[in-house]
Amino acid sequence: MTVFKNRNDVTEAIVTTRVAKGLSWKSVADYIGHSKEWTTAACLGQMTFNAETAAKVVALFDLDASALAWLQVPPSKGSLSGNAPADPLLYRWYEIVSVYGPTIKELIHEEFGDGIMSAIDFNMNIEREPNPAGDRVRVTLSGKFLPYKAF
Repeated sequence: MTVFKNRNDVTEAIVTTRVAKGLSWKSVADYIGHSKEWTTAACLGQMTFNAETAAKVVALFDLDASALAWLQVPPSKGSLSGNAPADPLLYRWYEIVSVYGPTIKELIHEEFGDGIMSAIDFNMNIEREPNPAGDRVRVTLSGKFLPYKAF
């Protein structure tokens, strides 16, 4: 087994093993007991696992015990390069895409196949969601799936 020297190597091993075992992100999430969205982000190195969940990940992906510590280290979040926008609201959207973009991409591909979500054939709805702890912003994005075609 590989002794891991950093979180990126653990992430690469998780992704490689998931594909080799034919596991869906949903099945991984069901196994560890979290949502598929959080699980995918965590497996892609954007979230921190607690000790119990890290042990489940190590077992599921047949990882060396050295992965346990790396899975519990808070990651450097954000996977996109380039400059972030200066406007605070736009920056938060950049942060969302930077942290969760690879997760969104993985889950769309797992559910629909190789393709993209259209930003042309697209709907968006923004609503206030009342909450006793402070109102929340609910954003719903809905775009037509456009598969890549073989030629």
